[in-house]
Amino acid sequence: MAKPSGTINVAMAEAHPAADAPAPLDLLAFSHPACLDHDPGLGHPESPARLAAVIDALNAALPGLPWRDAPQALRSQLARVHSTRLIADLLDRRVTDHHRIDADTVMSPHSHEAALRAAGAGIAAVDAIMAGECRRAFCAVRPPGHHASIDTAMGFCLFNSIAVTAAHGLDGHGLTRIAIADFDVHHGNGSQDIFENDPRVLYLSSHQAPLYPGTGFREDRGVGNIFNAQLPPRSGSSAFREAWANALLPAIDQFRPQLLLISAGFDGHRLEPLADLNLDTADYTWLSQQLRQCAERHAEARLISMLEGGYSLTALRECVVAHVRALI
Repeated sequence: MAKPSGTINVAMAEAHPAADAPAPLDLLAFSHPACLDHDPGLGHPESPARLAAVIDALNAALPGLPWRDAPQALRSQLARVHSTRLIADLLDRRVTDHHRIDADTVMSPHSHEAALRAAGAGIAAVDAIMAGECRRAFCAVRPPGHHASIDTAMGFCLFNSIAVTAAHGLDGHGLTRIAIADFDVHHGNGSQDIFENDPRVLYLSSHQAPLYPGTGFREDRGVGNIFNAQLPPRSGSSAFREAWANALLPAIDQFRPQLLLISAGFDGHRLEPLADLNLDTADYTWLSQQLRQCAERHAEARLISMLEGGYSLTALRECVVAHVRALI
């Protein structure tokens, strides 16, 4: 696959030391070419073309957007949310062609680094925000992560990058209240699994039900920190916006997070081949604006969004640009 025509310009964000530009950037974008090299195989919906489309679209629509290379996450950082067995199984496995973890989840020879860079993007974003270099960040990475649980890689996901990001905010920077807003069309069962007994993390999800992975019930409450809004197939804008406006956004306001994280999946769009919601780009713009305002009210504007699903390239290009514009 050809690399994105709009290359990631790391120097743009690093050209001026903090001493010369004390005002934080509105938004930093993080990615890495290694994330393009994870190849689940011909015909797999979670293809490198997804990230190529995202980077090209952002570079075309927002040519001044500053980019940084994502570092590799450390094993010790992964171990905050994942078992040592899962970490060793994924990182120590020698893959020469393709290794199928389950029917949907496949590793290729370069998947190790891609997964480490995806998690590392969130870690670097937390560090940049807490250092005052930027207010918000968008992590254009793959593989996605929110299905990966404490000890299981599944649903296209190897490591749970948004969970690693949250744990770094907690354990690396001493934050005590972090919220994860997940609007992917699939429930983030891994994120719920990791944090359902940790009152420092609020997890909120709107998702189609029934749909893979068959989790995320309204009665799931964890220790009072889990909020799920199930949307029937063919739900549209009104049901989606009502769920967020009447239940999920008020829960964020009540929690008053010090950092707001977003699992940004755009597979609820009406063009999506793997699901049956009827959302459009305007819905993602609306919710992105609402979440940005939550972060401004409670978290000194601190917000990190991480790419999850979205398998129509047309919808993905349009929605990611709208999302990032709304965050800026």
